[in-house]
Amino acid sequence: MTYWLVCNPKAGDGERGREFWLEHLVAAGIPKPECCDFEDMEWAARVGDQDTVIIAGGDGSVNRGARLCREKGATLAVLPSGTANDFARNLELPAQPDALCQLIASGTKQWVDVADYGNGIFLNVAHVGFGTLPARESGGAGKRILGRFSYVVELLRRVNAKRGFRATIRCEKAVVSGRWLTIAVASGAFFGGGNEIPEASANDGQLDVIAVRPRSLFQLLFTFLIVRLNKRAPKRTSTMVHMKGQHCSVHTGKPKTVTADGDVVSKTPLDVICLRSSLGVIGTKVVSTSAADDRDDGIFGSF
Repeated sequence: MTYWLVCNPKAGDGERGREFWLEHLVAAGIPKPECCDFEDMEWAARVGDQDTVIIAGGDGSVNRGARLCREKGATLAVLPSGTANDFARNLELPAQPDALCQLIASGTKQWVDVADYGNGIFLNVAHVGFGTLPARESGGAGKRILGRFSYVVELLRRVNAKRGFRATIRCEKAVVSGRWLTIAVASGAFFGGGNEIPEASANDGQLDVIAVRPRSLFQLLFTFLIVRLNKRAPKRTSTMVHMKGQHCSVHTGKPKTVTADGDVVSKTPLDVICLRSSLGVIGTKVVSTSAADDRDDGIFGSF
């Protein structure tokens, strides 16, 4: 078995680089990993199904590592070093580097879902509309100074200028059409640096679609606070729709940019299928934001 270590030197504040993680991994009893990067993929051909690929970086780097692990049957381990680190939140990984590296050394593994959109996969969320702006325009010094709050700052800065776009959203049990400010299709339970997807987990075999209608800044903030405090989508709202399904699609009147796990990947239409328990990852649990609920109509809020 081989441990492969891939570090993204541009992730987060840059303080947790290759040497930092190598020191902790070796101290945890892991034989010195093979150090490599995504710029030169020659090493990828040597990855085997008994190996562990350790990614030190943000969600974009983790996405690339996940693609390789699924192709090779290897296990993915995450050393959160980015701005948002949303995939790592699904696993509730230890915050202390020494404890995290000891967990990797133990080999404790969970199985999580992967969202396949045809041209690639995502582990966290794909956005259409307003939600693509942080990936397209937020970065550089602002992102480094504000960290995960740069996503929120960027959205609030632009919200009053957006009138939305027309789209039809389909899941197995529901279809909705209308004008939307943003549409998110999530595989995991977190987005944008720790914001929770209500009633979700990264191993429930379901995609969660959160669609937000164009509303005043006050209405948007009010709905956001309700979801944040109650940890579930409101049953009655004129602002947000929450749908679930193993397969979901978004069709827009005109092609719209699609981002996935923080990167621009394609244009609409977007068709996504959930591949249940298709990725092995190091972790002791998979976080769930679900609350007891008897609803099974496929659509949680649409009023």
